[in-house]
Amino acid sequence: MMTKKQFDILTLMVEEKQHLTQRVIATKQNLSLGTVNKVLNQLTMQNLVCNGDITREGVAALEPYKVLRAVIFAAGFGSRLVPITLNTPKPLVRVKGRRIIDSLLDAITAAGIYEIYLIRGYLAEQFDQLLCKYPTIQFIENPAYQDENNISSAMQARHLIQNAYVCDADLLLYNPALITKYQYQTNYIGVPVERTDDWCLKTKNGFVTQMCIGGRNCYHMFGLSYWSAEDGKRLENHIKEVYDSPGGKERYWDQVAIDYYNKEYQIAVRPCCFYDIAEIDTYRELKEIDPSYL
Repeated sequence: MMTKKQFDILTLMVEEKQHLTQRVIATKQNLSLGTVNKVLNQLTMQNLVCNGDITREGVAALEPYKVLRAVIFAAGFGSRLVPITLNTPKPLVRVKGRRIIDSLLDAITAAGIYEIYLIRGYLAEQFDQLLCKYPTIQFIENPAYQDENNISSAMQARHLIQNAYVCDADLLLYNPALITKYQYQTNYIGVPVERTDDWCLKTKNGFVTQMCIGGRNCYHMFGLSYWSAEDGKRLENHIKEVYDSPGGKERYWDQVAIDYYNKEYQIAVRPCCFYDIAEIDTYRELKEIDPSYL
């Protein structure tokens, strides 16, 4: 298994599609020139890089880290966005003329990920309109969306959460680069904050230890995660175990790995900022972002 620094440099070479000097790599990866030189020497000795450019072997070495699919949760009602959601599912609500979910789907397809599964429930038939622009979407029905929490959506797609992004459909992506072709390890997107009253992730040495509402010196949590093949396979069974347990149907799906089986996963945090991503939870927030709703 390659190191994180080796992975970061190889993926940068693939993404940039041009020769990069050590100084450019150091700047883009926030590394010292000495570190870049050391890592490039390691990659050269492994025949993954030649004369500063990635080789065929280097591209092949990234294959186990390739994201194969995206699983999108879109079954909920969006009660806090009433009255807009009385006739329209929340992900299909337009913000400045564009459907909320389009920012996510555009980023996914731009990264070359075309195996897309969308779990739907409320006003399910309205999602058919997405097929005009995104014909590879496959729909999965969640008949329990009204009575159970989003773990019911995870139950319907638990066999697909391997080498996969799992996304909430109501995320507004300002920075499509959050969705990349390769991912090194299982992780959640999070914004570092001194204090939040919202859902957050507490960490130790860069790995998630707890998910809770409100915290200090933590990460504001967003519903965008990546799951490796190994963790996704493990998660398939754990989702069912929690779902079938007393009170399990009332749980959020994220609680399965973070709260119930935390010791069996190493879930990293992938830092970003509030300029990269937003989640519109309430009608007030929608009006702030799009004044046409005033």
